[in-house]
Amino acid sequence: MSYAASTQIPMFSGFNAQMPPSDAELATQALQEEALYRFPSFDADAAVMLGLSIRKRFRASSRHVKVRGMIVSIQTIAGHTLFSCTVGNLGGVDGGGDVSLDSWSCLEGMIAVVRKTGHSSYYVEKGMNAMGKTPKQLGIQGEYKINGGAFPIWLENAPCCPIAVVGCYSGSSQDDHHMVVTAVRDYLKKIARDSSVLPPASSMAPSIPAIPMPMTHQHTGRPESTVGRRYRDPRSYGATHKAA
Repeated sequence: MSYAASTQIPMFSGFNAQMPPSDAELATQALQEEALYRFPSFDADAAVMLGLSIRKRFRASSRHVKVRGMIVSIQTIAGHTLFSCTVGNLGGVDGGGDVSLDSWSCLEGMIAVVRKTGHSSYYVEKGMNAMGKTPKQLGIQGEYKINGGAFPIWLENAPCCPIAVVGCYSGSSQDDHHMVVTAVRDYLKKIARDSSVLPPASSMAPSIPAIPMPMTHQHTGRPESTVGRRYRDPRSYGATHKAA
């Protein structure tokens, strides 16, 4: 047996492998998500439902076992907190807990990026990398934290600016962004499904009780009773009423 026949050199298949999306492609996808996921309305009750959905998703995911801790915050564009929670135990200065003490400052910096730009912090991060810019060149430095996980809440009939920001932080830019966007997408699907099963407005109107109609006289062969009736003497009609 020859050496050439006994040995097989595996062919290089690296060119057939799927290349990961570039920063420009991820930025474009994030921008499309902002245009696609618009809310018909948004209030404090909606913020609680959305925040609890994010919390539930994280606790049910494998990342809860690996990362263990995450924080969630939903605020109006003016800075009023509508929902806030921590998943896991708060750590000390040594960072021994599930959530470190600087996690909230990181999330606040991510939300500040959305307030400044009107876009998700993940879009800003990937767009900045695609252009080869630095936070200083974009004028986003200091209190701002360019990290994925904060997403703007837009109304369908208010395209001027977002009305609120939903954000979560667990340390992974891509995973946090995906967690928020998936929760927003499923929440919008749920309210659309609930609104489609409501009965039509006509069936929800209060019913009007039927008005009882007076009973008509049925012919029984007997002379009609004259009790309670008033008859007028034809002679009192006057001279203008004459018998035919």
